[in-house]
Amino acid sequence: MVQSLSPPQNEHLAELLFLMDLCRDMGAEKMVVVVPYLAYARQDRRFKEGEAITIQTISRLLERADKIVTVDAHSPQALSYFGRIEEVRCTPLLGGWLSEKMRLRDPLFLAPDEGSLERVREAAEKAGAEYDYLKKKRLSGRRVRTEKKRLAVRGRDVVILDDIISTGGTVVEACRMLKGARRVLACCVHGLLVGDAVQRMRRAGVERIVCTDTVESKFSLISVAGEVARHL
Repeated sequence: MVQSLSPPQNEHLAELLFLMDLCRDMGAEKMVVVVPYLAYARQDRRFKEGEAITIQTISRLLERADKIVTVDAHSPQALSYFGRIEEVRCTPLLGGWLSEKMRLRDPLFLAPDEGSLERVREAAEKAGAEYDYLKKKRLSGRRVRTEKKRLAVRGRDVVILDDIISTGGTVVEACRMLKGARRVLACCVHGLLVGDAVQRMRRAGVERIVCTDTVESKFSLISVAGEVARHL
């Protein structure tokens, strides 16, 4: 069964749990659950006293399945709560698609923080591009602060790449460092794009927004179906 936990994630989680119980009730001998976007994974530790570790709770609910497959989980820490889960890494797929479809000129793939550097490296190497990263500090759910950094971007196409784009705040901050770039693209695996995220990124100078179909929207241009199928 396939169910992405995209917004409204609580409703989609309930639907998935109902479906899992139905399959067991109907006599399914083996149950494989594909969760393309694994919501709650960013709460992979207790950041403040009294907070729930939500991904730990989700792992306990989903592990009634015999096998779980997800796409680009937020962190190894999030995956550590599961006993049997397979992660499909799709960032190389993004790099290949961008290289083939977007006619990039002297591209620079940019990670919004050092924690995203590994996935950006995977995408950049697939595209035959250079890559770099920024340093950021998250101030709140919507606000981040990016440290100034000298980047050689004049006349180049810059791809800001992350696993999740939610409010767009990280992308907006990154755009402040990209004066002189020929064009700026924002690319991610999971495009939540909540609230006015698209408008904020457009105003900051983003020309194209490209996401996969783990979360469906008009920006879901890259299918992960083939990559997922290879793990089943």
